[in-house]
Amino acid sequence: MTDVLEYLDRVRDEWIDYNGHLSEPFYVMVFGFATTNLMDHVGLGETYRAETGCSLYTVEAHVRYLREVGAGADLHVTTFVTSVAAKKAVLCHELRVGGELVATEELTAIHVADEGAAPFPDHVADKLRRLLQPAPEYAGRAIRS
Repeated sequence: MTDVLEYLDRVRDEWIDYNGHLSEPFYVMVFGFATTNLMDHVGLGETYRAETGCSLYTVEAHVRYLREVGAGADLHVTTFVTSVAAKKAVLCHELRVGGELVATEELTAIHVADEGAAPFPDHVADKLRRLLQPAPEYAGRAIRS
């Protein structure tokens, strides 16, 4: 059975740009909070970092901005994993407001130790695999010109 991982937030007034909508960097910040939520969920949180010196680094990301989001909107991010390898995972975040998909982020994350990329501990890899879902249609795309 696949786990469902969710992160909830609300748009703050200071996140709104001069067009009256959620400003571009704050979509990415919310997705970053969702990544931190995933890290905590799978055992890669602050305690893990303090005890092992290891962490998860995002090395590539692709964001799609699909709809405008207004002040005070309730944000619902669903996070899932589309692939897990020895040292890396591909994650997808889907941001919804009122059930409507408003943005997505696909990212590649590498498990790192002081000397560079390092294999995930077995218990972490197992938890990541429980979040596996098929890649959505938008995954793996390059930026269109």
